[in-house]
Amino acid sequence: MASITLAELAEKLGAELHGDGTVAISSIAGMDKAADGQITFLSSSKYRKHLAQCQASAVMVKEADLAYCSGNALVVKDPYLGYALTAQLLDSTPRCATDIAPSAYVSPLATLGEGVSIGHNAVIEDGAELGANVQIGAGCFVGKNAKLGANTKLWANVSVYHGVQIGASCLVQSGTVIGSDGFGYANDKGRWIKIPQVGTVLIGDRVEIGACTTIDRGALDDTVISDGVIIDNLCQIAHNVEIGENTAIAGATVIAGSTKIGKHCVFGGACVVNGHIEIADGTTITGMGMVMRPITEPGMYSSGIPLQANREWRKTAARVMKIEDMHKRLKAVEKQLEDSE
Repeated sequence: MASITLAELAEKLGAELHGDGTVAISSIAGMDKAADGQITFLSSSKYRKHLAQCQASAVMVKEADLAYCSGNALVVKDPYLGYALTAQLLDSTPRCATDIAPSAYVSPLATLGEGVSIGHNAVIEDGAELGANVQIGAGCFVGKNAKLGANTKLWANVSVYHGVQIGASCLVQSGTVIGSDGFGYANDKGRWIKIPQVGTVLIGDRVEIGACTTIDRGALDDTVISDGVIIDNLCQIAHNVEIGENTAIAGATVIAGSTKIGKHCVFGGACVVNGHIEIADGTTITGMGMVMRPITEPGMYSSGIPLQANREWRKTAARVMKIEDMHKRLKAVEKQLEDSE
């Protein structure tokens, strides 16, 4: 959609229009840079002082901030959500592919739904099933008997291994690998013996996966990513992990094998999660959190030492190295006090 009138936008957002509904909106910008033909949003009242200088054609605000607007406004319950929905309406992102490129290889034993598009040099192997309106970017690989639901999109150079199932309306960014072998080996007197990974990966509907993320197939059972999960770039999801609905995982997070993560959890960037543990629904782990034990109660959890100036950090590290000796001395002092009493 090239542009939309404020009246049309208000109707789609369920917003209350104040001002000229015929004004055309073609894009979104931040409050400090927005110009004529653009819409912006005020997500926090502490920035309302900037409304007077704002040059946008319209602003999305809460009811409490409307009085501070001198121009066109859309009153919504959540301006940031309004921004997200408006961005979808005005999205100019190109398709992953258009039609079926002559350089693509599609097995005669694959099944393609109506409106499927496949980019240059992509490979679709025997038994693969692509639902209606699936878009496969250039250089992608879809292995034997893999299944992709309707309206799912793979950007360039995504690899989907054999037997993997991806639901409807999913989005996978470039370079991601889904269904590679889990890290399964047995040790025979110092020699590593590979364990074939015979499970697969099951991904629900409306899942979004960032660039260069890896999701391993299960060893015996399956790796499961439930509906509505969002996973950022450069994450590692090991074999047999299960992730509950609408959980969000930020970049560079590593989740070890056979961990079960509940619904509506949030993981900050660069978290590390131990294997074979369970994490309760509604848990939030702040950035660089190291989860070594199960979490049975929802809430916010943190770990690690916050950044310090190097001189201070070296002192802290030196004291941490002596903590066992300090503990022994403290116990000795406590015993002396108990004896004296």
